[in-house]
Amino acid sequence: MEIFIDCLKAFIVGGSLCVIGQVLIDRTKLTPARILVGYVVTGVILTAIGLYDYVVDFAGAGATVPLTGFGYSLAKGAEKAVIDYGLLGALSGGLTATAAGIAAAIFFGLMASLISKPGRKSL
Repeated sequence: MEIFIDCLKAFIVGGSLCVIGQVLIDRTKLTPARILVGYVVTGVILTAIGLYDYVVDFAGAGATVPLTGFGYSLAKGAEKAVIDYGLLGALSGGLTATAAGIAAAIFFGLMASLISKPGRKSL
């Protein structure tokens, strides 16, 4: 039963983040790219002020998988690198912490581009 509750919490938090994004797309003139950046920056800011840790503890993957979770990982990586390497770590820590995710996105994007057939959109 505990795993069901954990999955439910992850679904509610992750789903809520998706609903907010969809409402922003439908109801505002914000582009998806601006919403994406807004989510990442929001994750960084909430991590910096210490609030996102509570969300991650509560929802697990429901908080770490969406784009706000990417901002969380960037901020946590930079924080750890500053502790380990000083101020210079702030520049490299975020990328080090998210390197696997970035590499996976590039790899799977390349695979999708090789598999899919390009074509013009009909008007």
